[in-house]
Amino acid sequence: MENTFWTALATSSLAGLVTSLGIYTIRRFSDWGHRNTTYFMCFAAGVLISASFLHIIPRSFSMNPQAPIWLLVGFMGLHLFNRFITAFVCEKDPDRKEYAIGVVPMLGIGFHSFIDGFIYSIAFTVSLLTGYLATVGMVLHEFPEGIITYLLLVRGGVSERSALWLAFMAAAATTPLGMLVSWPLISVMDRETLGTLLALSAGALVYVGATHLLPRAEQEQKRFSLVALAGGVMVAVIIVASHV
Repeated sequence: MENTFWTALATSSLAGLVTSLGIYTIRRFSDWGHRNTTYFMCFAAGVLISASFLHIIPRSFSMNPQAPIWLLVGFMGLHLFNRFITAFVCEKDPDRKEYAIGVVPMLGIGFHSFIDGFIYSIAFTVSLLTGYLATVGMVLHEFPEGIITYLLLVRGGVSERSALWLAFMAAAATTPLGMLVSWPLISVMDRETLGTLLALSAGALVYVGATHLLPRAEQEQKRFSLVALAGGVMVAVIIVASHV
């Protein structure tokens, strides 16, 4: 059991490292990143929406009969938070009118990454093979996740230095943190509880992708935006296939 704990911690830390690498890469090549932000938004939307519908939502429904309710709670909860940010931050401070474009996705991705840590704990508790298969699937989406979190924070008016740390804390550090928090709870956490958490996560991710990223990307009318969206969908299909 002790060896399993360290293996789960190592692989969840690897996921955080891959996310951090994405953040560092886009910070290092910031000019290129800013020119192509729209493509990253489309790509991220494709990954988040497709992975949610193809994997996270069906899994949560199979684990908890009340999951549709929690899916709606996750979606509407992030929508209400977005309205709050828009009304009480953006409108009162014209310099931060795009603030929500960075903060809302950061929260949605951060919560999902935290739940990823739970999945590492559960998968390695089942067996080492199950854990390694889960690791392959989840690590695939960590690199672009770090990139899009950082870029959207900068686009929302956050300074590059602050965006670097916020993206790291939300998208990278939350995965090993989720694993450490969940490990002592695995023995008492039932399938329905995990199904609830997965449904909340899926609702948040669908909201970020469908109502936050895609509409913003469509306003830019970039020539290859549909190609970037399709690329995100294909990555999601690969992630799902690796879990089968």
